[in-house]
Amino acid sequence: MRVAAILLAAGTGSRYAATTGSSIPKQYVLLAGQPVIRHAAQALLPHVTSIQPVGDPASLNEALEGLKILPPVAGGETRQASVRAGLEALDKLPEAEKPDIVLVHDGARPYVTAQVISNVVSALEQHPGAIPAVPVADTLKREKDGVIDGTVPRDHLYRAQTPQGFRFGLFLDLHRGAASVSATDDAKLLEDAGFSVALVAGDEDNIKLTYEGDLVRLERLIGPTLLPRVGLGYDVHAFEEGRPLILCGITVPHTKGLAGHSDADVGIHALCDAIYGALAEGDIGRHFPPSQNEWKNADSARFLVHAGQRIRERGGMLVNADLTLICERPKIGPHSEAMRKRLADLLEVDVDRISVKATTSERLGFTGREEGIACTATVSVLVP
Repeated sequence: MRVAAILLAAGTGSRYAATTGSSIPKQYVLLAGQPVIRHAAQALLPHVTSIQPVGDPASLNEALEGLKILPPVAGGETRQASVRAGLEALDKLPEAEKPDIVLVHDGARPYVTAQVISNVVSALEQHPGAIPAVPVADTLKREKDGVIDGTVPRDHLYRAQTPQGFRFGLFLDLHRGAASVSATDDAKLLEDAGFSVALVAGDEDNIKLTYEGDLVRLERLIGPTLLPRVGLGYDVHAFEEGRPLILCGITVPHTKGLAGHSDADVGIHALCDAIYGALAEGDIGRHFPPSQNEWKNADSARFLVHAGQRIRERGGMLVNADLTLICERPKIGPHSEAMRKRLADLLEVDVDRISVKATTSERLGFTGREEGIACTATVSVLVP
């Protein structure tokens, strides 16, 4: 029996965006270092012969790179239209590869167990459709004008989940013959046509990412145990005539720049060293040796992007970073917010995780004599 899965990723995730302020569609948000939808695909792969992703093809190809999937197809304006697009793509497969059964799964449900998938597929031996569901346990209240308007009996009420499963030929015919394209639940087409749809045991942990708190719960389910690490970085560069002054990725107006093999961004260099130190991966010179001409006058932003990637590749996350620039001049305060935003963008984190501040050395030492600038950086990361 050939089983295909349609993996839906065409939604915009408006409720998630409204509660989190995220501009990234929820199915592509990173969860334990990988996009949410990649976890969903990996959960399905051992149990299906093919996966047909539906959504923005470029985004899907990037998120699912390296996985054995069919070429993604664009989604429609509604969920039903997106499912139809996936079905039509599967119907174009060679006859020997067309599925007997199709599962429809939300790309925003990353934690689906083998047992749930087996429950759905097994039920299709007796029924043309099957969905996983969990019984409603909470008391349900109906509201009107902000007050309770009645209590709804919860007997025989269930919360539907995915993947929902159907016999492929029947499901495709019902989609092609549907007069409306507004069904939000895949089983509704079978119900309206008078076909039986089995309810099988779902899983309370089969969460659809909708609100910010859902991501925290999913991290606990999917992510490894993360341990805190702290890294310290320190760097210093002397002033040099005829160079621009680059600090924390920002060009700061000043009479002199800083001397160095790269652009001599003392802030980013200290921050990179702090990150590499937290990961026990040496220092910036190990990754970008000053003996190599490739890094001559290089934009230090490239170094910080690499450091941020190393955190994600290790399955970790940056908790916060705190930088202190030490100099008499120029004044850092007018530029600190732009610096924070630039560093946050390079590290792909929220700006509230980044602190940039400055102090003087009370005219003492080389910074007090305005011979150069120093920077200290402290970072906290979580890694497996």
